[in-house]
Amino acid sequence: MNNKEFIAEVAQRRGYKNSLTQKLLSTMLSAMGDSFMEGDSFQVPGFGTFEVKKKMERIMVNPVSGQRMLVPPKLVLGFRPTSTWKDKINSEEDEQWEG
Repeated sequence: MNNKEFIAEVAQRRGYKNSLTQKLLSTMLSAMGDSFMEGDSFQVPGFGTFEVKKKMERIMVNPVSGQRMLVPPKLVLGFRPTSTWKDKINSEEDEQWEG
């Protein structure tokens, strides 16, 4: 699903116009981004938590040349879904593998 389809789906479910839905989602994403820039996590009740994590520096080996390189530390954005969503996804995955 792309951005346009997502906005249309949300607008239809809530009975809003696409333009209003676009503004609401843009505002929400902007607020989330501001939170991430401050190093804070962002929790969406019933869905999951987005959080900024620090990856420590590490040594990596180039598989082609065998050369060792130092990868500097960096910040990454992670997502941890609620257990409810994990269970739903896992049960759907089990059904797909069986069928």
